[in-house]
Amino acid sequence: MKITSIGGQAVIEGVMMRGKKMYAMAVRRPDGTLCIEKEPINDVFNKNSIFKLPIFRGVAAFVQSLVIGVKIITRSSQIAGLEDDSDDIEPGKFEKFLQRVFGDKLGDLLIYFSVLVSLVFSIGLFFVLPVIIGSWFKNIVPGTWAIGIVEGLVRMGIFLAYLILISRMKEINRVFRYHGAEHKTINCFEHDEELTVENVKKYKRFHKRCGTSFLLIVMIISMLVFFFVRTDTITLRIISRVLLVPVVAGISYEVLKWAGRSDSFLVKIVSAPGLCLQRITTAEPDAGQIEAAIAAMKGVLEDEPE
Repeated sequence: MKITSIGGQAVIEGVMMRGKKMYAMAVRRPDGTLCIEKEPINDVFNKNSIFKLPIFRGVAAFVQSLVIGVKIITRSSQIAGLEDDSDDIEPGKFEKFLQRVFGDKLGDLLIYFSVLVSLVFSIGLFFVLPVIIGSWFKNIVPGTWAIGIVEGLVRMGIFLAYLILISRMKEINRVFRYHGAEHKTINCFEHDEELTVENVKKYKRFHKRCGTSFLLIVMIISMLVFFFVRTDTITLRIISRVLLVPVVAGISYEVLKWAGRSDSFLVKIVSAPGLCLQRITTAEPDAGQIEAAIAAMKGVLEDEPE
């Protein structure tokens, strides 16, 4: 089996596959046809050598993935007909003001603003809230180290509950089926088989380099890192958790990168929880969803043959 650096992401009614320098997205239009779009990856972090170092490159990759993710989700919803992107719609007063002030950069600024909002929400839900809940046990558990364990368990519980709740939504379930198509297609490519619907169907919908696995690794790494950062006041605990988020993300990226390059017994142990979690975040795709994943993969291979 060959190892590839190509990764992907499920989008609205489609799949995005990403190479080293560009990504290709295949989205199903309302009339049933596939729309394939390609974009170069504008790696602003690549200009600074510090972001090529371990940990720092993980932080850069995480931020870049968020920016690209927001961009392609917005674009895919337009192609799929969920948003009206017609130029004939008269913009409101506030939109006209923003266009006058920021001009052509408005679209990029809105994407970065959406990423910022997503980060604030995620940090609040998965890092700040567990600290607050964990502090309720300070008179029950033996010390700050035990509060850290409680906090980590609460964080994991919130994460799992969040995934289970959104998986019950009909629209999200369709995204999860495209997620499964993405994984099956990458698995087929890594086994050096021709990318056809019948070949792709044979493979599992799980993959150890999945973003879901990354998020679970973040939860586990955060528990380990925060265990050694002991503070007595809730304010300092919250501040330390927020400041250490980039460190946790960087370490988690290195772990996932290592797991993607190896097939050792230790890697199988480390990857097992993430693969189990993918039973929630992926579903078996139909032929049309697999076609979209194959089209996105071939779009990347046309420009970055491996």
